[in-house]
Amino acid sequence: MLLIAAPATALRLGSSDASNDPAGQTTHAAYELLAQGFGEGFNGPLLVVAKVPNPKREAAENGVLLTEPANAGKTSVERLRSAIAVTPGVVSVAPARLNPTGEVATITVYPRSSPQAYATTQLVSRLREHVVPPIARRTGMTVYVGGVTAGAVDFATTLGHKLPLFIGVVVLLSALLLMVVFRSLVIPLQAAVMNLLSIGASLGVIVAIFQWGWLGSLFGVQQGPIESFIPVMLFAIVFGLSMDYEVFLVSRIHERWTHTRENSRAVAEGLALTGRVVTAAAAIMVCVFLSFMLGEDRIIKEFGLSLASAVFLDALVVRCLLLPATLDIIGRITWALPAWLDRLLPRVNVEGVRQREGAATRDGRGAAAPGIPSRRAGVATEGADG
Repeated sequence: MLLIAAPATALRLGSSDASNDPAGQTTHAAYELLAQGFGEGFNGPLLVVAKVPNPKREAAENGVLLTEPANAGKTSVERLRSAIAVTPGVVSVAPARLNPTGEVATITVYPRSSPQAYATTQLVSRLREHVVPPIARRTGMTVYVGGVTAGAVDFATTLGHKLPLFIGVVVLLSALLLMVVFRSLVIPLQAAVMNLLSIGASLGVIVAIFQWGWLGSLFGVQQGPIESFIPVMLFAIVFGLSMDYEVFLVSRIHERWTHTRENSRAVAEGLALTGRVVTAAAAIMVCVFLSFMLGEDRIIKEFGLSLASAVFLDALVVRCLLLPATLDIIGRITWALPAWLDRLLPRVNVEGVRQREGAATRDGRGAAAPGIPSRRAGVATEGADG
């Protein structure tokens, strides 16, 4: 599982361009014609927008007459254009266009690389961090690097930065819920680690195929970045399915543990009673998700293969092998919980078969209610017989 998940460390989020569209579509043909005629970067130019300061207008608004050369703003914009033109990774820069008042200028920048290439992402960062700021400080202009290509880079960057927070919140809340339900410290930790392992393995699969191009001809895809929203959607869906399998399997193991107090027996019986249901349900979902691969859209293929691989690995490897083996090796410590924490946590009866002692099982005189045998009496009788 770790070997399969290893490629996920090289995950690069982005937005694939029209070069990944099916060869028969006009979008792919148009991309290829433009790339052959003008270069790959012509398909995804960057739009640099500069707000030029107008001291003469600001002075007039304050009632001060200020004389300034008419071409001061054009000189600043041309200086910006020249600095962008000599930036590594830029193949061409169109002439600047100013609005009638001369306060806003736009410059179209054509990268040397394609819109989805990592070099284009580096170029956007280089312009924003190293090229634009010095000129903006000297000239007083406010400069933005935008356009569709830069917007896709920003979207991928934002999701990449928020993904750890999203994962952390979901894992923490689910761990607290499992701790309350199963009264254990091992179960939440094991669930978090193994669920993340399943998701990491599925990300490793799509990175190897869609980003690195392994077996790309078999699946009909080309190399490119992983769509920015895929990890977020994958984690949300797969983590929910994994938790479903986790609760279904562990609740049966916990039930057997409650009755037998033998950990190995409880694990074996719990797996025997639920293993077929889990694998059957997973097989249905794997078939459904793999059907997404029959289409031609790259994004749908990414989504389908990532979900199919995650469910397959989670149901077959994690739930049927790693989870039972881990609980069997750890032994009785699995169900250990510090007394102070046990008192703080609320009690939730998910099985719904055990009656709480007290008012629910006894009448006002303290005797057992009709039809409900006294558990304490039963324990005392069994002790006496022993």
